[in-house]
Amino acid sequence: MATIIQASHLGKIYANDSVNTVALEDVSFSVNKGEFVAIMGPSGSGKSTLMHIIGALDKPTSGTYYIEDTEVNKLPENKLAELRNKKIGFVFQAFNLLPRTTALKNVMLPMIYAGIPKAERERRAKEMLTIVGLADRMDHTSSQLSGGQMQRVAIARALAMDPAIILADEPTGNISSVQAGEIMKIFTDLNKKGHTIIMITHEPDIAAYTKRVIQLKDGKLASDQLNGHKFYGHR
Repeated sequence: MATIIQASHLGKIYANDSVNTVALEDVSFSVNKGEFVAIMGPSGSGKSTLMHIIGALDKPTSGTYYIEDTEVNKLPENKLAELRNKKIGFVFQAFNLLPRTTALKNVMLPMIYAGIPKAERERRAKEMLTIVGLADRMDHTSSQLSGGQMQRVAIARALAMDPAIILADEPTGNISSVQAGEIMKIFTDLNKKGHTIIMITHEPDIAAYTKRVIQLKDGKLASDQLNGHKFYGHR
């Protein structure tokens, strides 16, 4: 199985008023194409910092991070933006949809930034909304949708550019338990189709849907568990 993410000895230090805060320390792991991984840890464990690095929203202070053959930590900002648009599909807890815009147009947004022609944008957006079960809600605005439906739109938007990685940050945090189960079924089905999914969550019942759990504690890798077997550091 091809490696899609390789993180080696990642460290992140935030400097504030001459006080250094260590958010990550010597974290190493890899993710293969087609894996479904949960990253867990208590508040302050470093999971949000790690998510920002994985999503190319921030750079590590030390260590290296590759997506496929690209060394992400060496990219200038314009190349980082391009990588985020083409390689990573984001699903956020707060949905991050434009409120007075239809589901269809919300899904088309990342394709506009990528310069994809309008007819192709619309075709892809309709296809993605159908995949997440919203074929009959394409012309509804965000304010006309339930929380679960808004998260489905967000997943469709994340899929629009056919990204190498789907990165989901607490995707069930703002919806009911019933809706959360429906969202996790969508992620499970996407993973069965070959999509690589990395999900940040603090909920064990949500992490149970994944195939592997990386636990962080105090900025360090505490455990990396797959099918009941623990391994540490590199794989």
